[in-house]
Amino acid sequence: MITQSPKVRTGQGSTKLSRAEFARRYRAQFVGPAFETAKPEIARLTALAWAAYDDDLQSADTRKAGRGFADPAHELSVEWLETRAAIRDAQRRFEKSGGKSRILLISASPRTDETCPGEMAKTFRVTTAARTCLEKHGGFDVDFLDLSQINAEYGRHIHPCKACVSTAMPLCHWPCTCYPNHNLGQIHDWMNELYPRWVAAHGVMIVTPVHWYQAPSVLKLMMDRLVCADGGNPDPTSTHGKEGAEAKAIELKGWDFPKHLAGRIFSVIVHGDCAGVEGLRRTLHDWLTDMKLVSAGPAAVFDRYVGYYEPYATSHEALDRDQAFMGEAKNAALMLMAAVKEMRQGRQPPGDDLESPRSK
Repeated sequence: MITQSPKVRTGQGSTKLSRAEFARRYRAQFVGPAFETAKPEIARLTALAWAAYDDDLQSADTRKAGRGFADPAHELSVEWLETRAAIRDAQRRFEKSGGKSRILLISASPRTDETCPGEMAKTFRVTTAARTCLEKHGGFDVDFLDLSQINAEYGRHIHPCKACVSTAMPLCHWPCTCYPNHNLGQIHDWMNELYPRWVAAHGVMIVTPVHWYQAPSVLKLMMDRLVCADGGNPDPTSTHGKEGAEAKAIELKGWDFPKHLAGRIFSVIVHGDCAGVEGLRRTLHDWLTDMKLVSAGPAAVFDRYVGYYEPYATSHEALDRDQAFMGEAKNAALMLMAAVKEMRQGRQPPGDDLESPRSK
């Protein structure tokens, strides 16, 4: 039995850049004829950016947490506080009876005809068929999320998870406080917008290809950053930001691992060309159920191959021929809608009232 808080282990070494290397990397964003006339301004900006980096300035805009926090005087990022307010508003809308149900529909392919591939994703086409089906039925608002925008839009980022939860669960804040980090240029974090969209949804449908037996990188980024929805700490002042020792002590006193997305209904469709669809479908199903989301049923969670071992060049033509797959995608949307209606009418999943014998 642990009687005192474990030691926070350090020693991986510094990642601090020299001023010259920082300047080289910073100026790399101002390359080309368009910036030739702005060299003095770029030099001044580089000096200012170095000063912020050298001072470890994480967030440029903060204010005191205020009432409702463990330490009202602790400084919090204004951006984080705004995201928190949006999440709380989204939760109120989720819990409110009446009104239209909301479906978060996710196209999880990184492909888009707006960038290098020059051709739309098959995933986008399947998701569009599901979207048409959802929008055809009254009583549903569809929030369409195309993750390929990470690759095609300027300044669109989902920054990687820093695995704070592995130090202690209370160090993983809900929503995530790891970003923005201005001194490292880690800004424009899309998750600040995506967290409230997940919270507001009564149902979630993910349509995804399989990449190397796993989720595409754009989907995996979002999945990892949703770890804070599975037990995350809604009060960063309780750990005074990222004080690992404080977080360890809080967890060892007993942590209730709040499930911030519990009760949403989900559907998952995975497709591939030769291997890996079954494994990814199981992974996504288990990930969502671990967060206490509820499956809409077997017809709403499935995997299929499109153009099995056929050329990539004719994969869209293979999808044209596979009308059964498109029909199954529409059925998954219908199942999701039916399950959301039941949930909003008060149906509880079997075993929902049981107390878990484990803390997580």
